[in-house]
Amino acid sequence: MKKIFALGVCLTALSLTVNQVGAQNRTGKPAEQHANPPAMLPPLTSKAEPKPYKDIITAKAKTEKGLFIVHQVEDKTYFEIPDSILDRDILLVSRVAKAGADWRNTNTMTGYAGDQLSQSVIRFERTPNNKIFVREMSYNERSQDSTRAMYRAVTNSNVQPVVYAFDIKAFHPDTVSGRKNSVIDMSDVINGDVDLFYFGGNKQKFNISSYQSDKSYLIKVNTFPINTEIRTFKTYMRTAPTTTQSANGINTTSTPAGRPVSVELNTSLVLLPKVPMMPRYGDGRVGYFTTSYTDFDVDPQGVRRQNIIERWRLEPRKEDREKYNRGELVEPKTPIVIYIDPATPAKWVPFLMQGVNDWQAAFERAGFKNAIVAKKAPTYQEDPTWDIDDARHSAIIYKPSTVPNASGPHIVDPRSGEVIETHINWYHNVMKLVHDWYFVQAAAIDPKARKMEFDDELMGQLIRFVSSHEVGHTLGLLHNYGSSSATPVEKLRDKAWVEANGHTASIMDYARFNYVAQPEDGVGEKGIFPRIGEYDKWAIEWGYKLIPNAKVADDETTTLNKWIIAKAGDKRYWFGGEASEDDPRAQSEDLGDNAMIANTYGIKNLKRVMNHLTEWTRVPNEDYENLLSMHKEVYNQYLRYIGHVCKYIGGRYENDKSVEQPGAVYTAVPAGLQRQAMQFLNTQVFETPTWLIDKKILSLTGTAPTEIMDGLQTYSLAQLISQRRINRLLAQQVNDPKAYTANQFLRDLENNIWKELGTHSAISLFRRNLQKNYIDRLALVVRPPSNLPAGGTTDYVSLARASLQRIRSKIIAAKPQIHDEETRMHLEDVLSRINLALSSKV
Repeated sequence: MKKIFALGVCLTALSLTVNQVGAQNRTGKPAEQHANPPAMLPPLTSKAEPKPYKDIITAKAKTEKGLFIVHQVEDKTYFEIPDSILDRDILLVSRVAKAGADWRNTNTMTGYAGDQLSQSVIRFERTPNNKIFVREMSYNERSQDSTRAMYRAVTNSNVQPVVYAFDIKAFHPDTVSGRKNSVIDMSDVINGDVDLFYFGGNKQKFNISSYQSDKSYLIKVNTFPINTEIRTFKTYMRTAPTTTQSANGINTTSTPAGRPVSVELNTSLVLLPKVPMMPRYGDGRVGYFTTSYTDFDVDPQGVRRQNIIERWRLEPRKEDREKYNRGELVEPKTPIVIYIDPATPAKWVPFLMQGVNDWQAAFERAGFKNAIVAKKAPTYQEDPTWDIDDARHSAIIYKPSTVPNASGPHIVDPRSGEVIETHINWYHNVMKLVHDWYFVQAAAIDPKARKMEFDDELMGQLIRFVSSHEVGHTLGLLHNYGSSSATPVEKLRDKAWVEANGHTASIMDYARFNYVAQPEDGVGEKGIFPRIGEYDKWAIEWGYKLIPNAKVADDETTTLNKWIIAKAGDKRYWFGGEASEDDPRAQSEDLGDNAMIANTYGIKNLKRVMNHLTEWTRVPNEDYENLLSMHKEVYNQYLRYIGHVCKYIGGRYENDKSVEQPGAVYTAVPAGLQRQAMQFLNTQVFETPTWLIDKKILSLTGTAPTEIMDGLQTYSLAQLISQRRINRLLAQQVNDPKAYTANQFLRDLENNIWKELGTHSAISLFRRNLQKNYIDRLALVVRPPSNLPAGGTTDYVSLARASLQRIRSKIIAAKPQIHDEETRMHLEDVLSRINLALSSKV
């Protein structure tokens, strides 16, 4: 049994998203744009003229009709391209279809079935010399108005590159349109190693090169009305050994360098709408993923980087438009359908489906009923044509993986921000993740959480919550880390209130479970679990509600701004994204409007869990790995609480505003709250939290108590003694004479950590280690290593030097009065460290 106790903070994310770059022409017509030059690809050259159709597509051909008419003639694969899709934008997406353990990289969560490898937009274009060119399209630079000279200038400066060329092998009259279809030989592309169609430059992620054509082949090509799917088997040579990490943290090495690895790939070619969806401009006050482009028209004296939100195309049927405009609920012309992977264990399917369907109420706020629905994937007997790799189908993909995670990426039309489809990644071991969260955060108040294997109903509800969160990402929503800050801490203990309103206003927050509620409060699951809240419903309304008479995105701007301003007075509609480094309201894993109060309650519950940890982790006939694992989870949860509080010191509130809104955008966290944070840290951290080092637990797991405390101290001081934090405090005291100053902060920190010097008392082992850590942190500021930047022109170094000088004076004064031998040795050591740091010699 390997004894491992991770001392870092392990905050596993639940979401990974795909941001695409692109735009929408305000006239609804895509303009020619600049593309980054692709890797050189070998052209298929031949001077042969097109032959008669029957000589190419012989009687032996097996033909399937769809977006492309696909002909298999012995070992050749021909695509017959109708004139109607020439010069049309086609989305090309490649994914892993099947992979073995030697292919995957669990460190980066890549290489699993369903994982996206590349995405691009291409066009097939017929040239006068009987060739078909493939152009790779970019929508990164736009001039919106085709009637203006700027449009022509941008177009002339952004010729789309030709990345592949095919000889037209034959023409075939279309019996419907009377136009010619062009026949090209796709065999070399399908059987080759063309990045555009497969890896898109991502081979380095898998440590592969040297394509093995003799060990690769085409599996099948299926073509449907708007898409064609190519499934291939590819073999490569490993360029370097791939190191993966198992669930228990033990490093293992998969296939070594020089050995072959094989994978099945699926390449989708999806016809994008001829008329792109009308885009909606993004706004930093509502959290949406955005697609961006450089707009040469929006600023008459310059350029602007324009953002459009990523969302599904929801619109009423033509006959329902007037009802919709009157405010009546209508069903969308094309609802969002998300299938459940047939490989998913049957008992979890209903909960995954419920997590999808829970969003229906949010879309009703946008005017649509039954706008999103989950369905079981049809069996082969029910629909032999259904394929999970068919790009027309969105799905939650089950991955039998040790990765404790889930993610909700989506594929986007770069011209308009329209979400085309999603493959939500559902890793099997996400159940361990939610088990550990719920055990640590809720076991004190929910008896069902006090074991290592939850009942199916409880685990199902946890799966439902994760499903809803990931679906939210596929709908376009970003994390809203600030949502939980709208809830007053004491309301989290109010059974009636919290069960009615939820502990956070957004399921897109990382506010897992209500760890504030105490056992005596009697709060049930409705007040413990996250749910789709007021912010989520509002965000869906803002992003998806149609604005009558708006023809282009510019027509919506004023109305969208008014919608936001109307909600600005209610904190439950506030968006606090994950990008802010300084706003303590926007943090992951936190709860309530005051982290010092909330986390004091949280620590009380952690102590209750610790008191029963040996009992609640006991499984007959097993060893103490469960105890070791959950003790680590308690520790990590405690570190999260410390991190939440540290962010208050030097913090500032950030409230994005348009010019129509009064008040400051940036305001310092009140000095009283910053001092409250320092008092919390003194009580909960610098006063040694001995409850974390229960002797019985350590005797069963083998973890060293000094290892635990050193990790805690190192993390806390690294958070507090940083140039960014000190500089923020210095800036605040310039603007506010009553601010909590950098000098006051360091003096408070110093007095808390060195209080024994004032009483001449013995210093315990853990406090001695804390003090050495503190001196070493300040020494790094005063004399940074050559590879680190110096403190600059601010008072950062001056304040650190002054603190070291004060501590030296205090030690010299107190040392004669201290008789404990270990304490005296410690102080002598500290003095030598201070003198070295303050020395004029390098």
